[in-house]
Parts: sequence; structure tokens; C-alpha cells
Amino acid sequence: MRSITILGATGSIGQNTLDVVSRHPGDFSVYALTANSQVGAMAELCLTYKPQFAVMGSKKVAGELESALSGKVSTQVLYGEKALIDVSQSNEVDTVMAAIVGSAGLKPTLAAIDAGKTVLLANKEALVMSGQLFIDHADRSGAKILPVDSEHNAIFQCLPKEAQEQVGSMQLSEHGVDYLLLTGSGGPFRDLPVHELDKQTPKAACNHPNWSMGQKISVDSATMLNKGLEYIEARWLFNCSESELKVVIHPQSVIHSMVQFTDGSVLAQMGQPDMRTPIAHTLGYPERLRSGVGGLDFSTLNELTFKQPDYARYPCLKLAIQACWDGQWATTTLNAANEVAVQAFLEGHILFTDIAKVCDYSLQKTESVVADNLDVLAQLDAQSRRQASKWIKEYGVC
Repeated sequence: MRSITILGATGSIGQNTLDVVSRHPGDFSVYALTANSQVGAMAELCLTYKPQFAVMGSKKVAGELESALSGKVSTQVLYGEKALIDVSQSNEVDTVMAAIVGSAGLKPTLAAIDAGKTVLLANKEALVMSGQLFIDHADRSGAKILPVDSEHNAIFQCLPKEAQEQVGSMQLSEHGVDYLLLTGSGGPFRDLPVHELDKQTPKAACNHPNWSMGQKISVDSATMLNKGLEYIEARWLFNCSESELKVVIHPQSVIHSMVQFTDGSVLAQMGQPDMRTPIAHTLGYPERLRSGVGGLDFSTLNELTFKQPDYARYPCLKLAIQACWDGQWATTTLNAANEVAVQAFLEGHILFTDIAKVCDYSLQKTESVVADNLDVLAQLDAQSRRQASKWIKEYGVC
């Protein structure tokens, strides 16, 4: 039986992970669950899965959870960053699902890497923020990284087994790979006239046509910054050069990504737009587990279409691709600015089209530096957030 810690248990990835785990009660035990502030949701999960530890974001909400669980389960309630790190690197843990959204997930995920765990990586920001540093830590510790994002998991499944064993260090050309194709749905505004984008509301941006996701990721999908972050993550997971990585719009979200080989063959991973499929793949790897997701009915697939992304519609995607090759300082800066901008948009302080402007402003105001340790990354992150907040204060709608 494998012992698992789930970082971000109340989010969509965390809940889907627990759904898959519950289908295989003899194979997994839940060591720890973590959440930021959702006491009610966490209490329900603790009552159902009875983890040894539950970690919350603050002392206040930890106290509330402790009261809700009192006399019902023996789960020990902790709080704060140190507790997150402790449950990620504990000797009692085999596998860590890294599903905390945003930069907050970097340190506990890196702690799991340093402890040599099998890390199921759903927190793309960890690689976006730390890149080579993250990969170097995995090389030293012998940690196994298995990508959970549907696009990266699709590429991983399509690669030869020898390449799968070399995450972060593979040479794609040595495995007959010409390039990787990341697919993206284009989000809810893919067919909207560009001149109407500035009128779009948070509710509209979160109404994804294919996937059920949290607010932050849904907005990122609408701007395609999410695809940009995935592009950066893919660059590190698969050790790509710029010519070996491409993005294509695929509105149906049936093909989750593809690998183009040098002989002209293309392998694609297909399936329902349900995150339980890649989660089950990583939980069971190299075996296959039942995920609860039904198979595709090809008789109902009327069409599969593709087109190149329009950067006038998706300026955030263009910024991310450029940042990827500008260096670690740029990707860390972009990630932080976007987090601030998306939150401001959700709160009604800026327009949808302002998200790209905030990100661009922060990138322009940040000088290129060598970002090869956590202290420098933290400084870049904080500086970018200040720059983003400055733009919002000066030019925001309210």
C-alpha cells in the first residue's frame, strides 16, 4: 500500500485524486491532506479519508478545523509552511500529489523532491518559477517526477519508455522525436471578436467550454496564459529546445497533446476532458488503474479541428513563450504578475484585457538577473507583485 500526501486537497485536482484513490482502497492510504482556508470542505475530507495529518494555511482556520473534527477522527491538525514541508518530506510518505495552485506550492513541492519522493506534478508554477533548480534537485535526490497536467501527461504517455525514465534530462532527438505539440482549447473567448474582449466578466471567463476547473486556472485558460505556463513547464520536463515545442488550438479537447517523430509519425493521447485520467495514470504508473472515466465513443466525434493561436487574441501566450527563452527571471516575474492580475480581475479592479498589460509592465520593469536560488526567486516574485500592484493602482478601473 502506498502512502500519499495531497497538497491542495480541496481543489479540483485534489478532489479528483481522492476520487481515484477511493476506487482502489487496497492500494493507497492517505497520510496527509492540505488546504488553505476551506474548513468545511477539509472537514468532510478528513471524516471520509481519515488522514494522519491535515494542514491549513493559518492558525485561525486550523483551530476551526480542529473544533469541527473534535471527537470524530484522530487526524492531527497543523498549519503553516513548515507543516506543509513536513508532510511532504515525511519518511512515512511514498507519493506526493503537488496540486497547490500558484507560487505557494513551490517550497513543499521542492521539499518532496529533495526527499526523493514520487512527485505527481500538477503545480506547474513550481517549474515555471524554479526551472533548472527544480530539475537539478530531482537529479540529486533521485526523485521521480510524473506530470499530471493533461497536456504534459499526454506527451509523457506518447514518449518511449526510455525517455519517460529521463524526465528533465532527456534528449528528444535521441528518441526519434522531432517536436512536441501542446494542444489548448482556446478557452471560452476563442470565437469572440477581439474588440469585445475588454467587456468580458469574471463569470464569463470562468465558464470554460470543456473543463471544470478553479477560478484562477479558468481565467488563465481564457487568456491562454495557462498554456504559456504549460509551455514553460514542458520546456523543463522534456528538456526542449525552442524548435522542439509548439502550441496548437484544438477546440474539442479530445487530443490532449501529441508527439511528432522524425519518420513522420505522430502519436496522440486522446480521452475525455476529465482530470481523473492523467491522475490515475500517474498514481498507477507504470501500471494502469481504473479512473472512473468512460472511454471515447468515436461514433459521436463529429470533427477534430486545429489552428494556430492568434497572439492578438492571446497576448499572454506570446509573453509566456518569450519569457521561457529569456530566462528564469522572466518566467518567475511573469508568473507572479499574472497571479496578482488575475486576482484583481476576479475582484473587478481591472478589465480582462488588462491582465496582459499588467504582465507586460512587470516584465519591462524587471531587470535580467541570474535566478539560481530560492532567495533570488523570492525577491523576483515579490518585486513583480509590487510592480503589478502599482499598475493596477494607477490604471485599474476602480
